[in-house]
Amino acid sequence: MDSRYVVRYGSTRFVGEFGVKGRDSYGRGRTVILRTDRGLEAGEVLCAASDRTREFLGLGATAGGESKGQILREVTDEGRKRIDDIRLQEREEFNGCREIIAQHKLQMQLVDVEHLFGGERLVCYYLAENRIDFRELVKALAARFRVRIEMRQIGVRDEAKLLADYGDCGKPVCCNTHLREMPPVSMKMAKLQKATLDPTKISGRCGRLKCCLRYEHD
Repeated sequence: MDSRYVVRYGSTRFVGEFGVKGRDSYGRGRTVILRTDRGLEAGEVLCAASDRTREFLGLGATAGGESKGQILREVTDEGRKRIDDIRLQEREEFNGCREIIAQHKLQMQLVDVEHLFGGERLVCYYLAENRIDFRELVKALAARFRVRIEMRQIGVRDEAKLLADYGDCGKPVCCNTHLREMPPVSMKMAKLQKATLDPTKISGRCGRLKCCLRYEHD
């Protein structure tokens, strides 16, 4: 079977299994260029794929895993410069998106934008209490930025996953590092661990109960 690797990619920290071209090999922490179902993206190699990683990812050990796409190459110095340029471009696109949203008087909050490495898509992440008709907004954004626009509504925990940095523990927030899913957390878990019941002290950056309250619940 061809070599495969587990790679983390995208602003929302997707994790998936990717095949490689020929006999190429990649070490942990390497930045690579991927072909995903969204287009060309940059990602970070986490480890070689195995039955154990497939079980963890829910891909199924016996089937050899469901590939999310292919690793095309390791990023070059030119590629790193492009990644830096895209980050600067995203700042301008974010401000431009907010301006157009205000012009259309839409009741939504733009949280972040993600411009894919290949340049074929701009993903706009937003919060909204009600359903938004953003058809005219998408047309305006596409006309301004000359790229395919994808609007993605998120929740407050997803907002923290996109924007949060460090938690009260001093470590990077779990939702932006290793957590693939954010399961429900209840006050009962805090009570069983004899933690303080002050919501301000056991809530994370998203304003919800901290995910780490689940870790020792069992």
